[in-house]
Amino acid sequence: MTLKKGYKQLLAEANVEIQTYTPEEAMPMVGRPDVVFVDLRDPRELDREGRMPGAFLCTRGMMEFWIDPESPYAKPIFAESKTFVFFCAGGWRSALAAKTAQDMGLESVAHIEGGFGAWKKAGGPVEAPKPKA
Repeated sequence: MTLKKGYKQLLAEANVEIQTYTPEEAMPMVGRPDVVFVDLRDPRELDREGRMPGAFLCTRGMMEFWIDPESPYAKPIFAESKTFVFFCAGGWRSALAAKTAQDMGLESVAHIEGGFGAWKKAGGPVEAPKPKA
């Protein structure tokens, strides 16, 4: 099978069009009322790696449906006039998500380069995973 575009090309195209923050650039934004950090990871990743305190959880598979106000799954947070900073585990899903959110019409979007892994490595605030029962 020959693809028209592979993930590398999609990522390269997204990164040209979106705002990217390093973890160090994003850390001072934590707690600002005009910024929403959007965690795109799935529940297994959260249980394994922990989470960013205060981040809005939105699995990547539901993002478009949660952003679109015409969707029965729309979440009011995405209608707010805020900056949405997306992140995932390593920065790939979040780059594509930020591009998609921007294409959908969110005016102020970005993503964290290197994702949650880079965030943790840089010393960003993290809530530890919940212990397994």
